[in-house]
Amino acid sequence: MTDSTAAPLDKQTTLAWLRRISGDISTATLRRLEDSLPWYSEMPPARRSAVGLVAQTGITSFIEWYENPNETPTIAADIFAAAPRELLRSISLQQTLQLVRVSVEVTEEKVADRGEHLREAILLYSREVAFTAADVYARAAESRGLWDARLEALVVDTILTGEADDELPSRIAALGWHGHGEVSVLVGTTPSSFDVDLVRRRARKLGVDVLIGVQGSRLVLVLGRAEVPGQEPTPSSECMPFIEIATELENYFGPGHLVLGPTMTALVDASRSARAALAGFAVAASWRHAPRPVEADDLLPERALAGDVLAKQTLIERIYRPLEGHSTDLVTTLWSYLDNGRSLEATARELFVHPNTVRYRLKRVSDVIGWDATGPREAHILQTALILGSIGSSDVVRKRSSARRSERR
Repeated sequence: MTDSTAAPLDKQTTLAWLRRISGDISTATLRRLEDSLPWYSEMPPARRSAVGLVAQTGITSFIEWYENPNETPTIAADIFAAAPRELLRSISLQQTLQLVRVSVEVTEEKVADRGEHLREAILLYSREVAFTAADVYARAAESRGLWDARLEALVVDTILTGEADDELPSRIAALGWHGHGEVSVLVGTTPSSFDVDLVRRRARKLGVDVLIGVQGSRLVLVLGRAEVPGQEPTPSSECMPFIEIATELENYFGPGHLVLGPTMTALVDASRSARAALAGFAVAASWRHAPRPVEADDLLPERALAGDVLAKQTLIERIYRPLEGHSTDLVTTLWSYLDNGRSLEATARELFVHPNTVRYRLKRVSDVIGWDATGPREAHILQTALILGSIGSSDVVRKRSSARRSERR
């Protein structure tokens, strides 16, 4: 009879003793944290106070658990409930486990002379706390992952629609975007099985950061030059061209066309690249031999025929106006050359010049605008630009004539 009542009496005595010294244990724990963990001493006072609250709650929770270990198996979860939400974002799981270890060490030292059963109870409870901490951080990471995915989808949608606002830079920063400088948008089809992490890892190896948007059957990647921490940004001359990066990422897209938008100087300007890529993706099937990937600017004629205003402006500004501003002979020669089926002799006869003169002028055309009229695909692009440019010029002439007639009246 004596032995059966001794254990409860000893436990009640131990509990009373633990409650009396709990304040001393908390104080000693905070002092040890200050001395042994540099990250704790460097924290702002408010965060340090929150960490101390976790430690104190853990000690109180242990006493309650020691009193009723079977009735309160999840009491360890209350330790982290007392901490503010931002604490999970300010200390890592590794730092939390360091906090648990220091708290256990101090508590063990304080109860070292109270018997082996109390020490075993501390070790068992510390294990429960460690597992609870891992669970808390896992759920927080899962929640953050879902939030990041929603935020990333919002940012990509904002870029695609061109409805950028003042909050776009802060949203991009919240996603941990490491890109700097040049940006381009890549549009293709979504594969049947798509692994986001594989794409991110491959993009990092290629020296770019990436924002990913899955919109049903359409997959959109916003590519930006990545800034490697601790290293100087790579000069533009040493960067892999975006078209080569798109080729490396081709296998992560589904079957069908893959269109790369023009390069922009900053992420906030990526909507222009996105518009071009989307317009090119919509008409890529009209070019029978379109490469994969293909640049959106190589689809300018098809985009213009489909009513893309940006493509029309690009053709006029990059082809027609530079030629017109340079020399009327270049425009006339190019018109004649294209109308005569790209025949040097027929063009020379029409213009009453030597074929070598036609050849020289065509070379000058290539030097001025960067397109070679002797190739079938580029000839198609140049002819579309001439047509659009002449329509625009005719509109200007008609408006000026109407204005003059109005003035006379």
